[in-house]
Amino acid sequence: MSNLLNITGSAPLSINYRGRLMFFETPVVMGILNVTPDSFFDGGKFNETKAITERALLMLKEGAGIIDIGGQSSKPGAQTVSVEEELKRVIPAIKSILQEIPDAIISIDTNRSEVAVRAVEAGASIVNDISAGDDDSEMLAAVASLEVPYIAMHKKGIPATMQDNPVYDDVVKEVMDYFVEKIYEFKQAGITDVILDPGFGFGKTVEHNYSLLNSLQLFQICGVPLMAGFSRKSMICKPLQVNPDKALNGTTVLNTIALQKGINILRVHDVKEAVEAVKLTGLLKS
Repeated sequence: MSNLLNITGSAPLSINYRGRLMFFETPVVMGILNVTPDSFFDGGKFNETKAITERALLMLKEGAGIIDIGGQSSKPGAQTVSVEEELKRVIPAIKSILQEIPDAIISIDTNRSEVAVRAVEAGASIVNDISAGDDDSEMLAAVASLEVPYIAMHKKGIPATMQDNPVYDDVVKEVMDYFVEKIYEFKQAGITDVILDPGFGFGKTVEHNYSLLNSLQLFQICGVPLMAGFSRKSMICKPLQVNPDKALNGTTVLNTIALQKGINILRVHDVKEAVEAVKLTGLLKS
């Protein structure tokens, strides 16, 4: 069932969520649904239950396999909110979506174990943690007890300051070494289904991000599914000198490159375009 120690990459990649298997022969699109007032692209758009549910329905109709619910912004410079406020945002959102779409696969985007536990109790199937457990010492034990898949991302620093001056001797090697250590930690904690995210834009310069993208295929040696999120980020906006609302074309370009390098999950704001990229790049392998 677990691919945690499959460093050869020979077995089919899958995750077990609530007793069901999700395979990655075809890459999966994860739709971003931020129920926050201050996220960098869609902040404030989906704060009411009706708008949240309608957005989730649209993303699923467009082909999203997972809906990622986040109640705290992690954009560069973002400030933290209380656990109570985060719960107030995400729990009603999860419940309202599942009331309308009972079989929807929801991931909870949080770095707090209490929020992860409450969200899974409300019906979320996956925990998506931008800190890979570094921000909350209780997180790994909580995920293990919940028996849900765990998305672990690499970041350097905290959102408030992570982009001030990130420095690496070799960003690809350092992120890879980090994941090797983390995979061991996850196994020791009893987590059996893991997805890794290199963390594009989280404590990395534009150059760091493109070095990681260029070497993305190397991370397949970890033997677990890989996720990437480029959607409308500064690694697109800065080189093209555009605002996030003009960065869809650039996002699609990077999604396509990642698909050709073996990515398993694309985390995006724009589901339809990502699904089209998956379909067209899939024809290259058929």
